[in-house]
Amino acid sequence: MENASKALIIAGAILLSILLISLGIMIFTQAQDVISGSGMSKAELQTFNSTFTKYENDNVRGSVVRSLMQEAIASNADQGNIDAGRFVTVTVTGTSAYANSTGSNTSGISNTSSYDVKITKYENGRVSEITVTKK
Repeated sequence: MENASKALIIAGAILLSILLISLGIMIFTQAQDVISGSGMSKAELQTFNSTFTKYENDNVRGSVVRSLMQEAIASNADQGNIDAGRFVTVTVTGTSAYANSTGSNTSGISNTSSYDVKITKYENGRVSEITVTKK
């Protein structure tokens, strides 16, 4: 009987130590995202980037460029992104069109023209700058 109670105590101690090790690993992996600088988990980062990477293409109509700029404006206006300083800048070369953290201007974008959309800058794995060039 005495051996059985000692075995149960040892088994309980082993289970408790496994639980503590698992908890430590979980806290470490969550802290790693914050330490990396983006403050976003991998899933959040992928979702954020997919909002803009779907527009990256060599032959895009002006109406799609306007949609991209509206996505950037909405993202820049999101309170969570404002608090974290996460802004996306869209610049259309050769025109006065832009979308950034201070405002936007979509004049100069023709809905019937073709444009080349490229993501030109990432910050901490997050899209931060997009350049659009008229073809």
